[in-house]
Amino acid sequence: MEALIFKIRLLILALVHFRSHSGPISLVKHFSYKDIKKATDCFRRVVYISSKRVAYRAKFRNGRAAIVKEVRAAEDQDDTAFYREVQILGRLHHRHVAALNGFSSGPKRFLVFEDMEKGSLKEHLSDPLKTPLNWRIRLQIAVGIAAAVEYLHFFCDPPMYHVSISSSTIMLDENFTAKLCDVSLLSSESNIPPPKSKCSKECRDEICKHTIYQLGLLILELVTGQSSEDGGVDLVQWVQDSRLRRRSIHQMIDPDLGDSYDFRELKALLAVAKMCVQSIHKPTIKTPQILWFLQKKLGISQGAPQ
Repeated sequence: MEALIFKIRLLILALVHFRSHSGPISLVKHFSYKDIKKATDCFRRVVYISSKRVAYRAKFRNGRAAIVKEVRAAEDQDDTAFYREVQILGRLHHRHVAALNGFSSGPKRFLVFEDMEKGSLKEHLSDPLKTPLNWRIRLQIAVGIAAAVEYLHFFCDPPMYHVSISSSTIMLDENFTAKLCDVSLLSSESNIPPPKSKCSKECRDEICKHTIYQLGLLILELVTGQSSEDGGVDLVQWVQDSRLRRRSIHQMIDPDLGDSYDFRELKALLAVAKMCVQSIHKPTIKTPQILWFLQKKLGISQGAPQ
C-alpha cells in the first residue's frame, strides 16, 4: 500500500509540473556590470564563498535588495548556453527555491536572486546575536529543502543537475521559510557529465548521490548546530555509529534547543540523516522517498511544486 501511495504521489506531482511548465517564462531583468558592482559595494558584501562560487548581498538604486551570485562557468560555455540557463532558471517556481530576478552578461556573469530578509541559515545556527531557531522551524527547513530538491531533480525539464545544499546557501525569508539559492543547470564542480535522463536513472549517478549526502549533512547541522561545511566527518561518524539512544542524542543536540523538542521527531529526523549519508555508498534511496518519509514521520506536509 505504501508503495502504491508513493507512485500515485509522483504521478500527481508530474501532472502539476506539466501544467505549470506550459506557462510563460518569468521575466528577468538585465543588469550591467556597473550596476552589480555598485549594488554589492564593489563586491564587498559577501554572503558565502567557496572555491567555485561566491555570492553577494546587493542593494540597487531603487532600494531593491537582492542576492547576487557570480557564475564561474566552464571555459567552453558560450553566451548562448548562459542565456539558456538564465531562461531555465527563470522558469523555476517553488516555495523553497529562490526566484531569479535578473542577470548580468559579459566577461563576468552574474545571477540576481530575490532577497532573503533573515539572512543565511548558517548565521542563525552560529551567530549568538541571531535569534535561535526553534524546533518546529528546523523541521520545516528539513522538509522544505527535501521538497525543493525533489522538484529540481524530478520535475524540471531539464533537471537542475547541480544543487548545493549547505547552511550558507540556504536563505531564510521574513517568515523563516528556507530557500535554496545555489542551483544551476550544469555542474562545474565535477568531471562527471550531466545525466541525460531524469527520475530514477538520474538518482543513480554520482551527482544525485552527493546531493542526498549533503541533505543528510544539513539535517545533522539542524539537529546539532555544528557546522557541516568542512565535510561533516565527525557528525557523519557519530550518526553512523550511534544507535540513536537518548543519552547519545542529548550529548549532541544543539544547546540552543534546550528541552524544547519532540524526542520521537528527533529520532525520526536523525534516522533520515543516517539514510542520506549512507546512500553515498549505497545509492538505493531517492529524494522523493526521503521527502515522503519525513512527511510521514514528522507530520509536516509540503504541497506540489508551487
